[in-house]
Amino acid sequence: MTERDASARPVVEMTGITVVIEGTPVLHGVDLRLFGGEIHALMGGNGAGKSSMVKALTGAYRVDAGEVRIDGEPVALSGPAAAEAAGVAAAFQDVDLCGNLSIAENVMIGHEERRWYGISWRATRRRAVAVLQELGLGELDPKQSVSALSPAIQQLVAIARALVTQPKVLVLDEPTSSLDADEVATLFRALRRLREQGVAILFVSHFLEQVYAISDRITVLRDGRGQGEYPTRELDRAELISKMIGKDLTELRRIGSERRAHRADPTGEPVYRVVGLGKRGDFDATDFELHRGEVVGLGGLRGSGRSEFGQLLAGVVRGDSGTIQIDGRKVVLSSPAAALRHRIAFASEDRRDGGIIEELSVRDNIVLALQAIRGWARPISHAERDALVERFMESFDIVAPGPDAPAKQLSGGNQQKVLLARWLATRPHVLVLDEPTRGVDIAAKVEIQARVAEMARDGVAVVFISSELDEVVRLSDRIAILKDRRKIGEVSNGPGLSVDTIIEMIAAADEDDA
Repeated sequence: MTERDASARPVVEMTGITVVIEGTPVLHGVDLRLFGGEIHALMGGNGAGKSSMVKALTGAYRVDAGEVRIDGEPVALSGPAAAEAAGVAAAFQDVDLCGNLSIAENVMIGHEERRWYGISWRATRRRAVAVLQELGLGELDPKQSVSALSPAIQQLVAIARALVTQPKVLVLDEPTSSLDADEVATLFRALRRLREQGVAILFVSHFLEQVYAISDRITVLRDGRGQGEYPTRELDRAELISKMIGKDLTELRRIGSERRAHRADPTGEPVYRVVGLGKRGDFDATDFELHRGEVVGLGGLRGSGRSEFGQLLAGVVRGDSGTIQIDGRKVVLSSPAAALRHRIAFASEDRRDGGIIEELSVRDNIVLALQAIRGWARPISHAERDALVERFMESFDIVAPGPDAPAKQLSGGNQQKVLLARWLATRPHVLVLDEPTRGVDIAAKVEIQARVAEMARDGVAVVFISSELDEVVRLSDRIAILKDRRKIGEVSNGPGLSVDTIIEMIAAADEDDA
């Protein structure tokens, strides 16, 4: 971390920022200071106002009250062009590069080097290389198509494009959401280099460990209001989480304690059993069973086949070997619809492409699967639909303008809760949850984990898939250990089980394979 001179003036000073969208305030008098040569994390739960603050700084939202100063001078950020002219550049989670263009063309788009005869592509590529070198990417071929690059390098190319204007401030909104650990390390090396060059960096992320690894200071938002600014090294994780969610961490601890207290060795016939289920190239033939009221976690590292196995269990992908039994009866799951008729529901890890329908209302998203089961010839009555939606919105604490609001207006965490409500509305016997807490903040994560525990108490058999092994250990009664798209073992949960236990089992499997 850098040591800032106490007398240094902020590059950006936002004071009393209030933003009103369609008559509803989304920011209430928020303050934010950014200093040159620092990485400043903006933290908060879904709906806390992080994106609104970013949009206010980058000119996408009009500031209804308050003042923005850059280098001590008041500025009116009337739009993205005005923000860029004032020295503010941004790179966002969804990288909007043009896949059919080269690296140089993407980096320099809109800022090509021009001569009397038009664009000088030689000079444009030379300038692009110079910018890429600032990020440690001088070895890239500027003529290469960006479509051939890894997600991390594409993210760095997007940042390079933002740096072409030599901004005073770089805003990064969830830049690591789709990156693995090695790719995050590549990005962080570049950010540290930019910090050393004196750029003021605003880093928006829901990954706590990454925030502590890279940031110098943290500003916390909750419900559109500032909760304070803190040097990162002086704010411990528990206190940060408490400020983000407005309460302490007893809820997470309670969930784990209740799951351990609930746990008992399963007895009787399983509600769901597969024997030799597999699909060539996706997952090796595997035996697996579930009992009512049981949470079975799938524990494994990236590439272990967690999602592939979950999709086989839920009929999303049809296996080419093995048998499936539900309550002792052999069935064929030829599709997700067939699985749903047998009361097996699947919540995809991709809530946008495989789950939430953004243009539909919250109400319609919740009742969608139940109506599909009943068939469109038997529509759900208005009274039943309204009662069902009201119950789930209340019990899941879904924050939305109302049940008729389009789902796209909801935060990621609330969209995820709408999806869970959709599947619970079908009264499933088996529920396969693939990464139900990915991309959501700690407050939504706590609520979703609590709902999973509640489902089990109500007798639902849950398959819980998560890349966060601590979640798997906290919630599961049993854990199937996966590696290289096969099941290598299974353990019952208990006081002696930890994330390290899972890692050790995977490592031991590596040694056995050798």
